[in-house]
Amino acid sequence: MSAVANTFENVKAVILSAHKNTTSTDKVSFYNSWAENYDQDVAVLDYRAPTLAANCISSHFSGDREGAVVLDVACGTGLVATQLKKLGFGKFVGVDGSKAMLELARQSGLYQDSKQIMLGEEPLPIQWVDSFDVVVIVGGLSLGHVPPAVVRDLCKSTKPGGYICMTTRSNQDNLEYKGFLDSELRQMENEGLWTCVEVTEVENWERAVSEHEDGYISGAVYLYKKL
Repeated sequence: MSAVANTFENVKAVILSAHKNTTSTDKVSFYNSWAENYDQDVAVLDYRAPTLAANCISSHFSGDREGAVVLDVACGTGLVATQLKKLGFGKFVGVDGSKAMLELARQSGLYQDSKQIMLGEEPLPIQWVDSFDVVVIVGGLSLGHVPPAVVRDLCKSTKPGGYICMTTRSNQDNLEYKGFLDSELRQMENEGLWTCVEVTEVENWERAVSEHEDGYISGAVYLYKKL
């Protein structure tokens, strides 16, 4: 039991150290250095978001899964694509700001293409407009990472009738960010850009790592359909 606790404490320390990185350059450096241990560390956190997002997409997608092209934004090492592959999806394009994370994603053999982009500082390529059957972002939409306005870029890259799946945390540290995100999602619906298919609040999202929380924090999965 002590070994497990020690492992969790080590992972917690790693993640808390990331919160001290205030610039995008610092963040990228952190993820580059974390890439090698990322998968095993988030497993210690019982990080369920990739599976939850993949299952949400799967429950609503009725098209040709093998032929559908999925844009995996903030793809990291490929955890979301791994889950979607199990559910029958076969074509993935990955985007991430970390070169080391992208290299591991490429090595997974899941991605037909990948591109290093700093979300919030660089737009997605103009040639991607109306291109993807599914666009998914898991883990990126949170305080200190990707600004909420990036969801407009995700919508632009989705084919009309395609799906956009997003996740965010609902814990105390992220509540203000989540409020801004929810407002942006509603505004885009009011503008007729997309329609909300499903929002699922999940109680046991992942193990808490902040100094003033314990147990599990909550999170949310959003699924929208582009009009």
